[in-house]
Amino acid sequence: MEFIQQNWYWAALAAVSGTMLVVTSLRGGKGLSPAQATALINREDAQVIDVREASEFSTGHLLNARHIPLSDLEKRLGELEKFKDKPVILNCQSGNRSAAGCTLLRKAGFSNVHNLEGGIAAWEQAGMPISRKKK
Repeated sequence: MEFIQQNWYWAALAAVSGTMLVVTSLRGGKGLSPAQATALINREDAQVIDVREASEFSTGHLLNARHIPLSDLEKRLGELEKFKDKPVILNCQSGNRSAAGCTLLRKAGFSNVHNLEGGIAAWEQAGMPISRKKK
């Protein structure tokens, strides 16, 4: 107890860090930076799923991304069955909706699901290419 009193700032830092780790795992975990996502796409042919609404998707999306709005994801799981054991990356505008989508896919038995941290906003900020072609 004396150690914690004398080093309260380290204890507070550990508590905040632990809390952030728990929150991240509850939000879908396995977050990828744009660079990590690019590596997974290039090395393991990861399937990218954009869970934004159609109007958002049309403003720009990752190359070869499959568009399935989050509101439709559960009823369209059959379309993704062939990717159940392959890497899947979900993205949205900021990473929140795609985190929810990751949770849904994991519950449906998908074993290798990742969330693009920061979403398309982080992707563009990192200078990564986007497409405006309809898929």
